[in-house]
Amino acid sequence: MRIAVTGSIATDHLMTFPGRFADQLVADQLHTVSLSFLVDNLDVRRGGVGANIAFGMGQLGTRPILVGAAGFDFDEYSAWLERHGVDTDSVRISETLHTARFVCTTDADHNQIGSFYTGAMSEARQIELKTVADRVGGLDLVLIGADDPEAMLRHTEECRSRSIPFAADFSQQIARMNGDEIRILLEGATYLFSNEYEKGLIESKTGLSDAEILDKVGHRVTTLGAKGVRIERVGEEPIEVGCPEEERKADPTGVGDAFRAGFLSGLAWGVSLERAAQVGCMLATLVIETVGTQEYQLRRTHFMDRFTKTYGDEAAAEVRKHLA
Repeated sequence: MRIAVTGSIATDHLMTFPGRFADQLVADQLHTVSLSFLVDNLDVRRGGVGANIAFGMGQLGTRPILVGAAGFDFDEYSAWLERHGVDTDSVRISETLHTARFVCTTDADHNQIGSFYTGAMSEARQIELKTVADRVGGLDLVLIGADDPEAMLRHTEECRSRSIPFAADFSQQIARMNGDEIRILLEGATYLFSNEYEKGLIESKTGLSDAEILDKVGHRVTTLGAKGVRIERVGEEPIEVGCPEEERKADPTGVGDAFRAGFLSGLAWGVSLERAAQVGCMLATLVIETVGTQEYQLRRTHFMDRFTKTYGDEAAAEVRKHLA
């Protein structure tokens, strides 16, 4: 099963200031702020929704096709993804812009000052999925993840016009979308991904009820944080899957992306929706135990031992034969 993952490709530049921002602000001079903070460390992490999901799928051996736009500085990041099983040949490389970048400084009170540079991400709207499909011999599913909003709309319309099954996954971009845009992006989706808060926001912005949205999509997949995930289908009982026990909670960033990576890999293997959700929850647990979205290691024996402990021998036997 050939799965293309569209979405943002970015790097995070995270710095720590040992003092407090509040101590540097003068109340009657806030209209003319000019500050520079001497930071203790710089942590550069690979990220972006599309790249995170593709990385997880690559770790599971399903060779996803990453579709997005990056800058002329993408060579090192591209090599990293390729080493971890991701097909990056359909990434558009900008000739003039840097890869999207989040730059953030956190103070001793955990307050943050950050900026997001979209950079090359804005060129994702110029990517045609037909070109991607022709290169790889067709696409069985396209995940349309958070990206340049115009690119998300164009990818969705192209999937519908070419009868390519797609999964709608608005995540971070839902905040800036209006109800009409959300309706366009979910109409006819084979899968609709969201967390519980985003689920309510989708219903609020579109004016559609849970049942009405379910009528427009094949499967509604809602992540529930520590409670796991719920999968709904019209006329079927919901499927609910819990999470494995965490060994520690290090960093929640990228957990949703990891779930999607595991779930999509399960679909690529052809296992049941319940099994796919279990793989997603197991991978998400590895990410929450690791600082960074692509810093975890998937060791087959360790993964399967924990998977078996949580979901049982029968489930493990089905997954083990697929896990690279």
